[in-house]
Amino acid sequence: MGSVSPGEQTHLRLSLLCLGWSRGLPGKQPSRAPREPAPHPHPAVPGPQPGAGMLAGRAVLFLSLTWTTCRGLAMPRVTECGVSCSPGFACRSRVNRNIFNSFCRQAPRSLSPSVLEALTLSTAMKCAPHDDCSLVLHVQASLTLHEGLRGLEACSMNVDTQETRCQSVRVSRASRRLQVGRQLQVHFDCFEVGVAQSLYVTLRTVPHFCGIQLDRQYHVEDCGDQDVGRNLPGCSAKKFSYRVDRDRKVVLVQAPEAPGGSDYYVRLCLKWFTCEDVGAPARVTANRLSRTVSLPYSRELPCLCLEGWSATPDAVRMQACPFEDDTEALWDAVHYHPGAQALSWEPACPVSGHVSLCWRPGPGALCHHLEHSGRAAKGRVSTQQVGWGGRGHGPDLSAPQVQYPRVDTQPQLCLKFSTSRGFWVRCPFKGQRFQAWKMTVQPAASQGHLRVTFFSPEAAHFQVYLCQQRKMWPPACRPALWATALPPASGDFMAGPAVAFVDVPRDKACVPNTCIQGRRTDMLFSAPQQLCDLRCPASQGTAD
Repeated sequence: MGSVSPGEQTHLRLSLLCLGWSRGLPGKQPSRAPREPAPHPHPAVPGPQPGAGMLAGRAVLFLSLTWTTCRGLAMPRVTECGVSCSPGFACRSRVNRNIFNSFCRQAPRSLSPSVLEALTLSTAMKCAPHDDCSLVLHVQASLTLHEGLRGLEACSMNVDTQETRCQSVRVSRASRRLQVGRQLQVHFDCFEVGVAQSLYVTLRTVPHFCGIQLDRQYHVEDCGDQDVGRNLPGCSAKKFSYRVDRDRKVVLVQAPEAPGGSDYYVRLCLKWFTCEDVGAPARVTANRLSRTVSLPYSRELPCLCLEGWSATPDAVRMQACPFEDDTEALWDAVHYHPGAQALSWEPACPVSGHVSLCWRPGPGALCHHLEHSGRAAKGRVSTQQVGWGGRGHGPDLSAPQVQYPRVDTQPQLCLKFSTSRGFWVRCPFKGQRFQAWKMTVQPAASQGHLRVTFFSPEAAHFQVYLCQQRKMWPPACRPALWATALPPASGDFMAGPAVAFVDVPRDKACVPNTCIQGRRTDMLFSAPQQLCDLRCPASQGTAD
């Protein structure tokens, strides 16, 4: 058996000390970082003792380092529920909710929309002597007291079950008169929560004034947190194991023995703000001989996860995401809407990154950014919420991630996705049945000119630029020449009918390293086409 190094011994002692300290603190502790304990008075010692000061200094240093380490490892503890206010305010709390505060009223002109100053959320642990521990949500709020305000209300909604709990604090009338204009801080400690829960927390004034509200999304720590995993009884449950059969498109899950001989459930779900069902959960009964279940899937998505839990009240749900590195399917979720001429990207999983439109001058060329097309991708969950109950709604999961209106269906037009893992390019109009406009260059009837002609399946407006190629992108393009629209013609547009043309001077277009670039101007987003290094003595070309 190997020896333990001095450093490992120190870490072990610190861990044991933190465990004993966090479980044995007397009285109610604040949800903020614990304060330093007051030093005990030194006992009377007759006469100076050599080295006592040095030993005391080392002891104080050791306790300080240990306390700092414990603060980093342990979650704040509370022994009982409570609501507290700033000193000088006379407050009383209510746990039951007044439904009439769901309906907002018009705010007085003297009330600033920023009267609610802060909303801070954290998790604390409540451990009763000789009993299991549980988790509570600590809510810290502050506002500037106004003569029209009577207090604060904080509500926490479990996103999985839609269960809502509210607590309110009222300031007495006499205290309100004395404290108008001062900052009121309130601490709520009585929101019981579960491991790995997703919450939606709202802070309002009492009475509730329209437009004055703070909202936060919050995820409670899971069993992976060191303190939670060590002290919450549900985290001691065994985890399931699994194997992916990609050929059959199934996940084989081995369910563990549930505590107390209870049944066990396992399911596939899409993990957004919550984990949304993908099919019905599979039930493994306690007396079942085989504890392996087969869960089919259709697509390998990074947010397609497994979730397992025992059939006991308040059981902790274990999660695993077998395809978290398979991101290719996300970039193919591009859709074109012909009626609105809109291009949208609607991924099946939340993605953080950047999206933009770009265009490729030719096969294998770099995809160049289109101006004003950059969009941030932050996931489809919307935190806009106008109220609770019948007047409001929860997070919106229906809106597309990114949408571009009035997009030209050019094969050269592409989308570029950039994340922390890299970038990907998709060209939705390449090789499909979309009809795109064409540009040709031929000698004009007038001497010394070239005619640029545009063909399009619909009426359109175009501009022409003369661009000088250079080492750095983009090329230097001269002021635009407007194309002259032609009368509409019937028949196949590729058979001959043109929609617009413009004549450009031959001596300017035939300069080496010069390109004729055509752009459609009646669309918000369109990829240009260009012809470069024309052979002017017998010039004739077509841009595809």
